[in-house]
Amino acid sequence: MFEKAMSTFSENVERLIQSGKTDLKKADDGISLCIKTLLKLQKQVDKEDFDDTQSEIEFFRNIKPLPMSYLIYFTEVRSCELLLPKAGNSHKVRFLEKEIKKINKFFSANNSFVNYMEQNHNYLDHEFFSRKGRRDFSFSPSINYYQNPEFSTSHDMLWAKVQALYRFIHYIREKLELIQPGSSGDFRERQPNLLLWSGSKISLVEIIYALYHQGDINHGTADLKTIVSAFEDFFNIKIDNFYKTYGEMRARKDPRAKYLYQIATNLEAKMRKDDEK
Repeated sequence: MFEKAMSTFSENVERLIQSGKTDLKKADDGISLCIKTLLKLQKQVDKEDFDDTQSEIEFFRNIKPLPMSYLIYFTEVRSCELLLPKAGNSHKVRFLEKEIKKINKFFSANNSFVNYMEQNHNYLDHEFFSRKGRRDFSFSPSINYYQNPEFSTSHDMLWAKVQALYRFIHYIREKLELIQPGSSGDFRERQPNLLLWSGSKISLVEIIYALYHQGDINHGTADLKTIVSAFEDFFNIKIDNFYKTYGEMRARKDPRAKYLYQIATNLEAKMRKDDEK
């Protein structure tokens, strides 16, 4: 019953992230968008509630945390934009490095829960993501993140904050690179220098869009720009105008995702051949 609201939210937040607005303006508009979406979801829950515990768990684990995580993310970005020193690159870099340390401290303090979610466990979901479960709320947000007992569980906002900080790390890394190229190196994983993408860029964009819509990267929290940046780093390639490329893919005759179709067909053929041996 939440499909329409969530689909609209995802489209709007992606459009906002890709807009040419300043980070501060994106944050302000994003906070407004998230609050409207959360209010809409809360009204739906108040009116219809859930058919069973499993649908309640699904909502508080996989649905509500999406707009909630963006609310936390945009709030963190707004705070960072307002508090970032106005002059002196060294002061700015030091400030952002402190933000990274705060994030690392948060992940360290919540290591068990993060590991539980990243391993895709579910044996404690009835306690973490049901309103009949634990009531010892896992963290105290600095602003009111809709911690209404009828619209919250003990861990749904903690999970939202984990997802938000995944995004915030990427924001800080990009900020560091703009201020002082190379300064974000300490916070990047070691980048491979021998892997080069030798196929067409449109084929790589097919893979990126498929992974994005499958939702298997960062539990579905990674936006397109983040995934594109990761592929650019990994394959030492620059992917420009990926939205335009997606439009070109949509204009094709079937199969429109022909590269994905081709590699899936080739893999199936390889496995059939091996079976015959």
